[in-house]
Amino acid sequence: MEIRHLLYFKAVAAHLHFRNAAASLFISQPPLSRQIKELEEELGVRLFLRNNKRVALTDAGKYFAASVDSILNQLEESKNVAKQIHLAADSGELKIGYISSVYQPHLAEVLKALRSVFPYIKTSLYERPTIKQIEALEQGKLDVGILRAPVQSAKLTVQTLFFDPFMVVMPSVGKKFSSNQQLAEFIKNKPFIFFNKEYAPQYFDKLVEICHRLGFEPDITHEVNNVHSIVQLVEAGLGVTILPLSLKQQYAGLQLSFAELRDIPVNTEVVLAYKKANLNGALKWFIKNYSDK
Repeated sequence: MEIRHLLYFKAVAAHLHFRNAAASLFISQPPLSRQIKELEEELGVRLFLRNNKRVALTDAGKYFAASVDSILNQLEESKNVAKQIHLAADSGELKIGYISSVYQPHLAEVLKALRSVFPYIKTSLYERPTIKQIEALEQGKLDVGILRAPVQSAKLTVQTLFFDPFMVVMPSVGKKFSSNQQLAEFIKNKPFIFFNKEYAPQYFDKLVEICHRLGFEPDITHEVNNVHSIVQLVEAGLGVTILPLSLKQQYAGLQLSFAELRDIPVNTEVVLAYKKANLNGALKWFIKNYSDK
């Protein structure tokens, strides 16, 4: 029994007419009748009752028709799984690291699109600081990381995504600031909420540098390891903070005020990092599509 026997049988079962079934298969009727006869002889059953006026499935034919649909569907699924495993390498899993202070809806959009191209690949997300991501990427525990430069590792390929300036985030104050000096006067005596220095040392240093450029030393009252916790504390009135400007859209619905910093040339570089040796179809697709913002 060959696959063509199943396809020919399915066509006749659908049309219950040999001539129409043959036309749908783009073959003539005699070869189709011959293939059905061979199939019946191999199975040792009659699949169709036929005379000059009509064609009908026997009880055995009805059962076989349901089985053929299942067999062909399983075959198609097996083909797709095999293709995706081939494209996604042996593990069939894409392990992605990311920092909390990136615009996550974009990541969700790309993962949704990835699912339509690689429906059988498993994606695992790990929120990790830059230092921990670099270590995990070097050890092969992550396939790709979304993190902040600098990435000091000779083992990794680093690709720039964008340069992100900073903004001041405050509880909702309902006022505008016409200059950095006016903004600095308003926030310099407020308690500050920053990332923990040990958690993100270079990021912490950039935030302190911005305060120094504004002319004051920040009173760091709360240190937090997650941007979501930072904005929640700010919204609750426990202080102010400085965050990447790209996060403004993500938290626009909260009771917060945002003030962009003008003419302060301090920004942060957001990058992708990965090992070239680990590139497979799914990882290449993710890098290309996440980078195309």
